[in-house]
Order: sequence, then structure tokens, then C-alpha cells
Amino acid sequence: MGIPTITPKEALQRQQAGAVLVDVREAHERATGFAMGAVGIARAELEADPQAVLPDTDTEVLLICQSGARSLKAAEALRAAGYGHLVSVEGGTTRWIAEGLPITRPDVDSDFYDRYSRHLRLPEVGEAGQRRLEAARVAMVGAGGLGSPAAYYLAAAGVGTLVLADDDVVDRSNLQRQILHTEARIGVPKVESARAALSALNPRVKIEAFAERITAANVERLIAEADVVVDGADNFPVRYLLNDACVKLRKPLVYGAVHRFEGQVSVYDAGRHRGQAPCYRCLFPEPPPPEAAPNCAEAGVLGVLPGVIGLLQATEAIKLILGIGEPLAGRLLNFDALAMRFRETRLRPDPDCVVCAPGREFPGYIDYARFCAGT
Repeated sequence: MGIPTITPKEALQRQQAGAVLVDVREAHERATGFAMGAVGIARAELEADPQAVLPDTDTEVLLICQSGARSLKAAEALRAAGYGHLVSVEGGTTRWIAEGLPITRPDVDSDFYDRYSRHLRLPEVGEAGQRRLEAARVAMVGAGGLGSPAAYYLAAAGVGTLVLADDDVVDRSNLQRQILHTEARIGVPKVESARAALSALNPRVKIEAFAERITAANVERLIAEADVVVDGADNFPVRYLLNDACVKLRKPLVYGAVHRFEGQVSVYDAGRHRGQAPCYRCLFPEPPPPEAAPNCAEAGVLGVLPGVIGLLQATEAIKLILGIGEPLAGRLLNFDALAMRFRETRLRPDPDCVVCAPGREFPGYIDYARFCAGT
């Protein structure tokens, strides 16, 4: 015999006559409003220990969710646990509200629950994880091709503070790929253009903008408090500088690079995992000659390519903050846009690395421009 269903109006009448109304939605769903007088407990928690909420198995229990599906399943579980008087509210809270029945709206941050509702539904994130994202600080070097998609999605995801460092201004040639910027903001410092775009997307995110070229003199000031550093640079001196600073300060570095139709992404986390995870210098102890590594202005780049790599960087940053999944530490992901093919290369730490070898003292910052020029 199936679980009987009743309308919200009937449920209200039975509730007023002494039946117990139980809302089995998740906490973030109830935060937007629930039937007045309902007992709120997530379905999984209720099914795990129904006696904690419903000590008397002879009690008449009315179960409600968002639309009626979960409440039916919860009722079936309670019936198996020995409860004999169970009904499900047809149409759930959606219909309850639509019919103008009394509801309770908790004194909560409704913007938080509305904005991040799809994250909150993920068990791997949930409210605790979303709060962790909101408390996180990500330093992004570069607000151009890679920084644009990475910053957009990190802001949308609710990373609490984004530190942006870039000394360039918006140029018309940027607009083919640097989606943070617009025609109207040509000539504006990129970090200020980025601040405008990101704040419009998510005003909850704090943007700290530094219109500065990153150097050995300011790198630690810009990244010292970051939980994750995202490399959106387009030149080798900055990449080596960021790597060395992140090893010294024990920061995970999310690396990305693009060239014509190909891109790379990895996570260098040697600062926190010496001898176990490689750093950028383990892969590239010496920079290639300048003529072998032209920048986008010289060689060109497919406009969508930085979008792909930047999104992968944002994904890795979020995983690192939440502590979920398997980060790309020790793996270099190569993307060929023309072939639409990914290829993974395993990376090992260099036991003789000049920066991250176990037990080795930090050698100090160098003249990275001269180092990369080979002079």
C-alpha cells in the first residue's frame, strides 16, 4: 500500500489538530522559508535517527519537502522503521506557499542561500564548504586572458577575497579573449576594469586591486595572506618569481599557460609538500630562449583557449580551498584545441631542485628578467 497524500490545506488543518509536520528539506532550502510550525530536519538525518525527532511511533506525521518527492521517500523509510500514521504533503512547500498558507522566514542571509543554492546541494560542498570559500583569499597575478575566466568563476563561486595584481591597461586587442573587460573600459587599468566586472557579478566578493607589476620587492606583500595563488602571467620572469615565492611561503600555485592553440595547467605545491610534489623549476630548471617562447602579442592565440585553461585553473583553486578531489599536483595537463585532446604528463620533484629540494634553504630572489634572458 502506498503512502497517502494530502493537500497543503488539509495538512494545515491536521497540524492544528495535533499532527506533527516535518520538513525534510536541507537546511539551506528551509532558510528561504518553510511551513509555519514545521519541524525542520534533513531527510537523511531523519531516516538515520527518527526517534530523536519522533519518539512516539503512533504520532500522526505529516511529511513535506519542496515538491513532494522526497517526503514520500522519507515516509516510506519511516514506515519501515515502525511508524504507522504517515502522510505526504502533495506539492510540498512550493504549493504551500502558492496557496498563501502561513510560513516562517528565518532571520538569515537569504542572498547567501539563494546565490549559492546549487553549491549547497552538493554534499562535497554544502554550507560548511561554501563558508570556507567565502572565508578564502585567492591572489591572482594577471587580469588578462587567463585571469579573466579564472577570476569570473572564482567570484561567482563565492571566494571571499580576490587579490588582483596587473600593471597593464585595457587595450582593444585584449577584448578577443580577456572577457573581464569591455570596449567602454579601453584605457582603464585592468585591475579596475576587473573590479567593476566582478563586483557587478557578485557584490559579496571583496576585490583588492593592485595596479602594479609584480616583482621580488612586492610579491610577498601581494600573496602572503593568500590561501591559493593563481598564475595568470604571460612571461617567464613572473612565473619563476611566483614559483619561488610560493615555495618559500608554502602556498599552492595554480599554473596556467597558453600558446597559439595549446595550453597547460598544473598545481605546484612543493612549498607544503617538499620532496613529494614538484615546483615549476623541477619541470623547467632553465627557461627557454626568448625566441622559443613568444608571447601572445608575437605568436597570437585562439581567443577561447585562455577561457579553457583559466576555467581549469579556477576549478583547481576551488578544489584546493575545499580540500576535495585530486588536485593536479604532480601532473601537467596539456590541451590541444585543434585536436580537442587532453594529455596528462606525470611530474616528479627534482631531489636537486635549487628551490624546493628537501632541507634546502631558500636561496633568495634573483634577477628573473636577466635569468630568463640568459644573460
